[in-house]
Amino acid sequence: MTCKMEANDRASSKKYAADISSIREAQERISSLVHRTPVLSSQILNSISGRKLHFKCECFQKGGAFKFRGACNAVFSLANDQATKGVVTHSSGNHAAALSLAAKLRGIPAYVVVPKNAPKCKVENVIRYGGQIFWSEVTIQSREEMATKVLQDTGAVLIHPFNDGRIISGQGTISLELLEQAPQIDTIIVPISGGGLISGVALAAKSINPAIRIYLPQASSVVDRYKAKPGNEHWSSTKEESMWMCICTLSTEGVKVEKISTDHHPAHMTTKALPTSMLILSDRIVTNPETKTQADGLQASLGSLTWPVVRDLVDDIILVSDKEIIDATKLCYEILKVAVEPSGAIGLAAVLSDCFKKNPAWKNCNNVGIIISGGNVDLGVLWDALNK
Repeated sequence: MTCKMEANDRASSKKYAADISSIREAQERISSLVHRTPVLSSQILNSISGRKLHFKCECFQKGGAFKFRGACNAVFSLANDQATKGVVTHSSGNHAAALSLAAKLRGIPAYVVVPKNAPKCKVENVIRYGGQIFWSEVTIQSREEMATKVLQDTGAVLIHPFNDGRIISGQGTISLELLEQAPQIDTIIVPISGGGLISGVALAAKSINPAIRIYLPQASSVVDRYKAKPGNEHWSSTKEESMWMCICTLSTEGVKVEKISTDHHPAHMTTKALPTSMLILSDRIVTNPETKTQADGLQASLGSLTWPVVRDLVDDIILVSDKEIIDATKLCYEILKVAVEPSGAIGLAAVLSDCFKKNPAWKNCNNVGIIISGGNVDLGVLWDALNK
C-alpha cells in the first residue's frame, strides 16, 4: 500500500534533487549516528491553539539542530578517496557545527568559513567539534570567495549548507520519523532559510501522504523591509499578496523558472499581483537583500535545488511578527521546558498567530506537526529580546 502511494504521489512525479528513495537511503546510512528525536505535546498549548500540536524536537539532535542529519548523510556518502582531504563549507550557524561534528565522526578534517557576525554560541560549537575556522566578511560574496580559496588550498570537498541533494535527503529523514511517531498528522509547519529542511520534509511527507499540508512560517519583518525599499512601495498590503511575495523574494538570484502562474501560487492570485521585479521579464526570481529578523537562522535565500520543491510542494505561507516569534520562544521554555532558538520556535508562533487562527482555509488543520529545528541560542541575546 505504502509503495503504491509513494509511486503515484506528486512529490515523485517530478525530478528534484532528492526523492523518497534517496531519503530512505539516507535513513539507512545515518540511523546509527543520529538521534531519533522525540515528539512532544502539551495540553496547555493544544488548548491555546485549538488544535493538537506535535513538536518534533530537533533541538535534541546531535549538534543541537536538524542540520546534523544532512551533514552526516553528505559526509558518510563520500567515497574514501573523496573524504581523505576533508570537507569545506561556509555557514554562520548550525550547518557549520553539524559538518564539523560529522567530519569528526568520520575522522576527516572540516574547514568552515564563518562570517564575523556569526552567533558566539554557534562559533563555539564549531570549535568544540573540531572544525577549523576561516573568517570572512558578512556578505555572501565574501563567504563564497573564502570558501573557494580554502577549496583550492586544501583539495577538500564542498558541502553546501542546503543546495545539495545529500543534504536535502538527510533532512527528509525527519518526516520518516515524525509520521511513524504521529501518523495522524495532517499538517506540518516547517521553518525555512535556504530550504534544505522544508524540501526534504515536504518530499518525504507528501510521498507518504500526498494529502498532507506543508506550511511555511515567515517573519513579516522580511516583507515589511522589502516593501520599504524604493521602488517597491506599489505593493498592496493584503496578506495574500504579501504571502506570495514573501516566497518569491526568498528565492535566490539566478534561479531560472519557466513561468509564474496560478499553478505556482495561491489560486486566488494573478500574475498582476506580482511586482515587476518578480515577473519573468528578468527570467529569474530576485532575492530580498534585507532579511533582518529575531530568527537569525532564517535569513538565507533559496537555492536552485530547493526552490523548485518549495514552489511545487509548499501549500501556503504564514506570516508572523518578530514579537510573535519571541513570545513563542518564551512558551517553549515555560511550557514545553525545551531550550529553543527563535528560528526553531517560528512554527509555534505561526500556529498561535491570529493569521492562522482566523483564516478559514486553515480550519481543518487539526493535527499539526511543528518542527523545532534547533536549540543553539545565544542566551544573552535571547534574554535581551525577551525583555524588550
